[in-house]
Amino acid sequence: MIEILNRPQLDRARETGALVGHILQTLKGRSAVGVNLLDIDQWAKEMITEAGAQSCYVDYAPSFGRGPFGHYICTAVNDAVLHGLPHNYALADGDLLTLDLAVSLRGVAADAAISFVVGEAGPAESVAMIETTERALAAGIAAAGPGARIGDLSHAIGTVLGEAGYQINTEFGGHGIGSTMHQDPHISNTGRPGRGYKLRPGLLLALEPWIMADTATLVTDADGWTLRSATGCRTAHTEHTIAITDDGAEILTLPGRWARP
Repeated sequence: MIEILNRPQLDRARETGALVGHILQTLKGRSAVGVNLLDIDQWAKEMITEAGAQSCYVDYAPSFGRGPFGHYICTAVNDAVLHGLPHNYALADGDLLTLDLAVSLRGVAADAAISFVVGEAGPAESVAMIETTERALAAGIAAAGPGARIGDLSHAIGTVLGEAGYQINTEFGGHGIGSTMHQDPHISNTGRPGRGYKLRPGLLLALEPWIMADTATLVTDADGWTLRSATGCRTAHTEHTIAITDDGAEILTLPGRWARP
């Protein structure tokens, strides 16, 4: 299903996106050395509930997971990159942490992810990986607008990732979003320009470039959810929800925009 949102729905999407950006930035500030991943999950729950919103993850049970997910945020550390199931782990100095959050508010969902190093600056490789995903995301957003094709976004993202020397996994990528978290169209992190669905104003997309340092192969943890690099190398993941507008794309999940209604 591909949804095209009307003006009132887009206004609600902006509100949801602002909340997601706010929660992620707040949790980043709290993610110090010694903090447990289960504490981060609890803080996410409290902030979502206080805002009158709903988690998109607690009851999430897709075919590829061992559902339901049962938690409020994905917490992926070091070699984990996607669907990180919060568990009893205290963050260590230099850990590379990815927080991935999807929330629904007033019937519209938004989804975003950030990667960062906990404590003192980690290995230069970690910083470079994070910056590469951020640049790839920016390139994908710059390629988005009415009349553009999904392949244009995929090509822009993949060009940045490939030129930086990273292998690209195409099993998981970006997606449409709206009244539900995961919708068509799928947005691969590499692709051919000029191909795929033509973007229209009112379309919401979650773009999410992610990479692993020396592989494109994923393995699944015993928890049935957490996806890790097959070689144990570090990973990074950055995501924003955007709205296609009449003249381009608007980032909805930037931090600093949340104002409680």
